[in-house]
Amino acid sequence: MGGKLGTIFARAGHEVVFSYSHSAKKLDDLARDAGTTASAGSPADAARNADAILLAVHWSRVDDVLRQAGDLSDQVVMTCSLPMNADDTDLVIAHTSSGAEDLAKRIPNARIVSAFGTVPSEVLFSVFQKRSRKNRPSLVYCGDDRKAKNVARRLISDVGFEPIDAGPLRIARYTEPFTLLIARLAYEGKNGPALAYRFDWYDEIE
Repeated sequence: MGGKLGTIFARAGHEVVFSYSHSAKKLDDLARDAGTTASAGSPADAARNADAILLAVHWSRVDDVLRQAGDLSDQVVMTCSLPMNADDTDLVIAHTSSGAEDLAKRIPNARIVSAFGTVPSEVLFSVFQKRSRKNRPSLVYCGDDRKAKNVARRLISDVGFEPIDAGPLRIARYTEPFTLLIARLAYEGKNGPALAYRFDWYDEIE
């Protein structure tokens, strides 16, 4: 997810730093393929002076990447890291809280937005390629900080989705389980993983 979104952000004209991988070559390859506005670096390099940080790691690695990133005070942090157990069979945080809310407790001075987690990575390039169409697929996001949500909204739009503001960060309690439904349809359904969704509103007829 992180590699694909970073590539799309770069191709949309943003400066991107790819980070946090066991393979430095993988990061270098991502940066090369993404274009001239992309580079590779450490988590601290990626976080330094960033307008936004995308957290897209397995839940078991969140503390490690936060430690390497350093002080994230006042930083916009978009998270699509789902709070799954080690074998990815169940949520370890659900119902009364969410992974996004737990992340906000771990870095209380950062501006957290839950975004990009509700679609499979396999659909991202297709959505970006078709971003000029009128009826874009939806993508929900939530957060408590207006500035951070505005940043997320612009990036969601740049990727090719219609941003849907779902409200405060606590709404991640609903969007994170919704992600499991999307994953079920994408990876266990018969039509493949390149799945997106769209919300439409209709006039009520009595």
